[in-house]
Parts: sequence; structure tokens; C-alpha cells
Amino acid sequence: MKSIDTLLSRLRQRGLRITPQRRVILEFLVNEESHPTAEQVYQRVSSLMPDISRTTVYNTLRELSDLGELAPVQDLSQDGRRYDTSTEPHHHLYCVACHTIIDIHRDFEGMSLSPEEASGYQILSHQATFYGICPDCQSPASVATQAGWTVDPDALNSET
Repeated sequence: MKSIDTLLSRLRQRGLRITPQRRVILEFLVNEESHPTAEQVYQRVSSLMPDISRTTVYNTLRELSDLGELAPVQDLSQDGRRYDTSTEPHHHLYCVACHTIIDIHRDFEGMSLSPEEASGYQILSHQATFYGICPDCQSPASVATQAGWTVDPDALNSET
């Protein structure tokens, strides 16, 4: 994500007032890489500004998304939408156990669809998501199993 000064300037240029609530939300997001949900943003900023409303947080996240300053990401655990502060094209690595999402900034050569596979769609962008188990969740393997994935415990300890 851009610096706080850059974001404030861009919002002002678009005619948005910089309220204390918007500022605290922006300050949180500028330093956040965890792809938080709106509720997680609300929980964090309400600990700093107890009078902030959920509506303000949700509206601000929507505005930032509409302006292209945040990229909404479907939460792969079905918990709803999460927000990515990195708006340039990139891919994700997703832990099936704890639902952590991290960015992968790498181009995968040859990742495209043939005209037949595209079925007439005009492809605007693409994103790959790699599913796995993060290092923190690899022991015990039962955590991944509870998430509905079959895990070979020996595979967790082997080099790939």
C-alpha cells in the first residue's frame, strides 16, 4: 500500500474529507499485510478510537476499494471479504488451517488461457492461489485435517 501521506493526498484530490476516523483506518491499513476482514479492521481501530462505528469502517473500506486503493479478496474460508492493501497484480498463498493469506509477487510465465478456454471472455487480469499449510500449522497435522484436507504427516516433514 502507498504511504499514509500519499493516500491522504489522493483522497483529498477526489474530494473526500480526511476525518479522524478515516485517518485511523488508513493508518492501520498502511501497516497491515494480513488481508484483514472488515470486522478485524473494526476491532483494531475501535481499540484506538472507541467511538468509531462499524458502519464508518465498512463504508471507508468500500470507498477505498471503489477508489482502487484496496483490493477486495474473497476469504477462502468463507468468512467473507478480506482486504488486500497491495493493489498491483499478484498471487496468494493460503493456509487451509489458520486461513492466513500472504502475497506472492511473482509472474508465472505461460499462465494464460487459449481463446477457446476463455470462452469469449476478455481477460482483464488473473490471480493464482496456492493452498497449503503454513509452518505454524504444520504441527500437529490434525489442524489441517479439521479444515477438511487430507494430510500425509510424513509429507509435512519431507523436503519438496
